[in-house]
Amino acid sequence: MKKQIIIGMLACFTLPAFAQQQFASPEKAASALADAMGSQDEQALSQVLGDDWRQYLPAEGADPEAVARFLRDWKVSHHIIEQGNAAHLNVGAENWQLPIPMIKTGAGWHFDMAQGADEIQVREIGRNELSTIQAMHAYVDAQQDYFQRFQHYAKKLISSEGQKDGLYWPTVSGEDPSPLGPAYSPQVPGMGYHGYHFRILPDASKQGFALIAWPVQYGQTGIMSFTVDQNDQVWQANLGENSVDKANAVKRFAPEKPWQEVTQ
Repeated sequence: MKKQIIIGMLACFTLPAFAQQQFASPEKAASALADAMGSQDEQALSQVLGDDWRQYLPAEGADPEAVARFLRDWKVSHHIIEQGNAAHLNVGAENWQLPIPMIKTGAGWHFDMAQGADEIQVREIGRNELSTIQAMHAYVDAQQDYFQRFQHYAKKLISSEGQKDGLYWPTVSGEDPSPLGPAYSPQVPGMGYHGYHFRILPDASKQGFALIAWPVQYGQTGIMSFTVDQNDQVWQANLGENSVDKANAVKRFAPEKPWQEVTQ
């Protein structure tokens, strides 16, 4: 869930500054956070997390489902893992740990957003990479569906206007849906899908199909790049800071070093 747990609690908007609250124990700090989330109290949230908590997270909209899931998990179980002057909140049957630690100072316990920022980023990257692997498998299914309809594979992700020459095209009520949804080509330029860009690759055999995906922002939205062939085998490689250029330089699916098979 990562960022969604925090981002999803409320939509971000401008408020006056508040001093961050200090608590007598990490249990009281955790309860205050759960109360702020449950009541959707923006002022209370700023007091618990600190007025600058938004700078560590993108200003995405409210996610009621994420809030509800956290609160359900909180009711199932919640406990504190305390190690010296640091503590973490774990919730739910799966023992999910909030990435933001609670830190003890002379004034008491408080949530430290700055220390949690790296863990939040790591979890976001992991979620994006897993979602991208799932998207690669979905692409293979879509190509197989397209072949059943048209007896050839699609060369594009998004169809030309009024055409069905790609894996996605708009439909009206009563029509069969296109093999793929529109999310692979977002309307906002540079936005990507789960932090990744996608491009169809010609297969080296010229008879199959393949796809490549790379991070929108290397090290922020993802680290690994991925590719998949008609056999539904996904490969991955860390293309580094120049992932965009290296991915765009790939002209055909023919994975070799540094590409490695994804075994999951």
